[in-house]
Amino acid sequence: MKSFYQLLLNTLIANVTTSYLWFALVFWAYLETRSVLVTGIVGGVYMLLVSMCSLWFGTIVDRHKKKSVMMFASIFTMTAFLLGGVIYALVPYGEMSALGQPWFWLFAGIVLAGAVIENMRNIAMGTVVTLLVPKDKRANANGLVGTVGGIGFIITSVFSGLSIGLLGMGWTLIVACVLTVIATIHLHAVDIPEKNILHDPELKNKRVDFKGSIDAIHTVPGLFGLLIFSMYNNLIGGSYMALLDPYGLTMFSVEIWGIIFGVAGTGFVIGGLLIAKFGMGKNPIRTMLLAIIAMGVIGAMFTLREWPILFIAGMWLYMVIVPLIEAAEQTVIQRVVPFERQGRVFGFAQMMESAAAPVTAFLVAPIAEFWVIPWVRSDVGVQATQSLLGTGDTRGIALVFLISGLLLAFSGALAFKTKTYRTLSAFYTKS
Repeated sequence: MKSFYQLLLNTLIANVTTSYLWFALVFWAYLETRSVLVTGIVGGVYMLLVSMCSLWFGTIVDRHKKKSVMMFASIFTMTAFLLGGVIYALVPYGEMSALGQPWFWLFAGIVLAGAVIENMRNIAMGTVVTLLVPKDKRANANGLVGTVGGIGFIITSVFSGLSIGLLGMGWTLIVACVLTVIATIHLHAVDIPEKNILHDPELKNKRVDFKGSIDAIHTVPGLFGLLIFSMYNNLIGGSYMALLDPYGLTMFSVEIWGIIFGVAGTGFVIGGLLIAKFGMGKNPIRTMLLAIIAMGVIGAMFTLREWPILFIAGMWLYMVIVPLIEAAEQTVIQRVVPFERQGRVFGFAQMMESAAAPVTAFLVAPIAEFWVIPWVRSDVGVQATQSLLGTGDTRGIALVFLISGLLLAFSGALAFKTKTYRTLSAFYTKS
C-alpha cells in the first residue's frame, strides 16, 4: 500500500502536468481563432489518437513490468512537451496562431502526442491496483485514483485559465515542462514490487494482441456488452467535449472560466472520496447505470437557461458522477479478468470509449457552428426555442446539450432491461 500511495502522488503530478497544458492549448486555440470547429478538431484528434493507440498500450503493459511502462510514458511526454516549447519559442507568434500555416498544427500535434502517451500510464495504473490492493478494497482504491484525478483537474482548470490569460502560452509551456521533469524524477524513485511478469502464453511476441483482447473479454459473460455501453456513453459525451469550452468562454473571460472549471472540479474529488469511503455497493454495474441516467438528466438541464449559477451547479453535479462510472468499470475488470490479461482488456476498453467521442466531436462541432447555432439565432429559431431554452448567445449549444442528455438518460434506463446486465451482474457476484 505504501507503493500504491506513492504512485497516487506521482499520478497527481503527472495529471496536473498533462491536463494543465491540454486545457491551456484548448483555451489558447479557441481564443486565437474563435472557432468551435478548431476546438472540436483538437479534442477529436486527441481522442482518436488515444483510441488508435490504446490496444497497443495494453499489449505493452501486459508484456513489461508496470514501472518500466510508466517510466517510458513519462519520458516520452517530457520530451514531447520540451520539443513543443522549442517550436513555440522559435516560430513567430503571428505564424504560430495562423490556421493556414503548418506551425499551429505541428505544435498542437506534438503536445497532443505527449498527452496521448500519458494514457499508457492510466492503463498500467489500473493493473497496478490489482497488483498492490486486496480484492475487497479495489473499489475504494479506484475511488482514491478518481480523487487524485479530481484534485489535478481542479488545479489545472484554475491555473490553465489564469496562465493563458495572465502569462500567455510561452510561460505556460515552461511550467508544464518543469512539472513533467519533476514527475519523471519522482517516478524513478518509486518502488513497485513486481518480481516477475505474468506472461500470457497467447501473447508471445505480438505487438498488438487484438485476438487475445477479444478472447479475454469473451471469457467473461456480458463484459463485452458493458464495454459497448461505455462506448455509447462516450459517444453522447463527445458533444460536451466539443462544445463545453466554447459555451463557457462565451459567458466568461478565460481567467474566470478556468476558476469555474476548478470549482466544478471539486465534484471529481467528492465523487472519488465517496467511492473511497463507501465503495461501489454489491453490484457496481447497477451503480454505473444509475449514475449514467443521472448524468444524462443533468446534462439535459444545466444549460436550459443562460444562468451562470445553473451552469456551474450542473457541471459540479455532473463531475461528481464521472468517477462513479470510471471506478465501476475498473472494479469489474479488476475482479473478473485474470491479471496477466488486464492490460489488454483495459486498453481495449479505452480504445472503444475513445473512438466514440471523436465521432461525435467531428460531427457536432461543424453541425453546431454552421447549422444549429445560426438557426437558433434566426427569427424562426428564436420563436421555436425561446420558451424551452430562453434567450442568450449560447442557445444553439444548449439545444445540442439538451438532446444529448435526454438520449443518454433514456439509453441508461433501457440498459437495465438487457440480458447483458443480468448476466454480467450474476458473474461478478460469483467471482
